[in-house]
Amino acid sequence: MRGMNRRTALLAPLALVALGLPAQAEIVPLSELSAYLNRLSTAEADFTQVNSDGSRTSGKLFIKRPGRVRFEYAPPDRSLVMAGGGQVAIFDAKSNQPPEQYPLRRTPLNLILERNVNLGAAKMVVGHYEADNTTRVVAQDPEHPEYGTIELVFLNDPITLAQWIITDDLGNRTTVVLDRMVLGGDIPASLFNISLETDKRNG
Repeated sequence: MRGMNRRTALLAPLALVALGLPAQAEIVPLSELSAYLNRLSTAEADFTQVNSDGSRTSGKLFIKRPGRVRFEYAPPDRSLVMAGGGQVAIFDAKSNQPPEQYPLRRTPLNLILERNVNLGAAKMVVGHYEADNTTRVVAQDPEHPEYGTIELVFLNDPITLAQWIITDDLGNRTTVVLDRMVLGGDIPASLFNISLETDKRNG
């Protein structure tokens, strides 16, 4: 009987490993995800934004890497969030004031807009797992974890960025779900020019 117990104890870990393999096999390696993001030079997509209070907005997203992104909210909302020239600008539709601005590096979204994305960098990824046939990566600025985290959700086959969840320094979560993404289009740099947009809105 003692021999049987010992044999069972030896086999149990192997059985657990075998059971764990299908789930593990679904995880796309960080190197492949980094390569996908580095190939993503331009992209357009529809987006739905779910805010921490449960409210929803939608609109059109434009990405031009490195360092440029534009969120155009659907009419009648004229709000706009854009990044260019190392700055993020928030244009409030209900205000005639200049846009609120802050450095792009202070938002976790900067991690996927950098010229060379390397999710394998030390202390950048704090979570990497499979859920519901997607690969999820939780990343932070290794030098400034206090800026918050971004959780990237990728469809596995083919690799496609489907959504992200940004958790800010106060714990507020904002989810952006992407739909009908088109890669590689010619997006003019003027869409990311903060001063040009400011002048345009001022008439």
